[in-house]
Amino acid sequence: MSIQLLKKSANIVLEKKKLQNVTARVGLVLDISGSMRSLYKNGTVQKVVERVLAVASQFDDDGSLDIWVYDNEFSRLKSVTEYDFENYVNTYVLENPLIHKFGRNDEPPVMEDIIQKYTEEDKSEDPAFIVFINDGGCKRTIKKPIISSSDKPIFWQFIGIGNSNFEVLEKLDTMEGRFIDNANFFHIEDAEKITDNELYDQLLNEFPQWLKEAKAKNILTNQ
Repeated sequence: MSIQLLKKSANIVLEKKKLQNVTARVGLVLDISGSMRSLYKNGTVQKVVERVLAVASQFDDDGSLDIWVYDNEFSRLKSVTEYDFENYVNTYVLENPLIHKFGRNDEPPVMEDIIQKYTEEDKSEDPAFIVFINDGGCKRTIKKPIISSSDKPIFWQFIGIGNSNFEVLEKLDTMEGRFIDNANFFHIEDAEKITDNELYDQLLNEFPQWLKEAKAKNILTNQ
């Protein structure tokens, strides 16, 4: 699948959801805990990068996708664009000796780093749309960064992959104590089988509503 075809699919969904004029920074967070090993090795994670990049290239003014990986440690990686995405996962993740990989998962530290990047280091009037891939067993302590960022221009879109336990993520919608609802979750059993249109439809399902509420509550001023 070429990046141009992916962009075409993403664009159809963006138009449907009236998001084609939205500017947003897009971040992708990849679980690299031990249970994800086969999905890295068989190319599934590379495909995830390409599919999310197609959205970033429409949303982001410079068309780049910011990337983090995490297990019990985390790394901020080189951003990726449609000009250098090929073999990204092998080159910058699997063959990178500086990255801790295939340990256990610990989400809050990488979430705090994301909040710091988009609210302190790299401030912008544009919102940050964060796609967070997890294959189960997400820590209950994610509640703290989600609540603390609920008055910030950050929207968390969690995607569960596989057949593990997503109990923590399934309860996101009923999480109390937030300024506004700033997180959504959906589950994909097999990332290879979901069509691009289905993926983008679910990926962008709650983002329009969040944009509306964030504007109404003055979290966003320019959208």
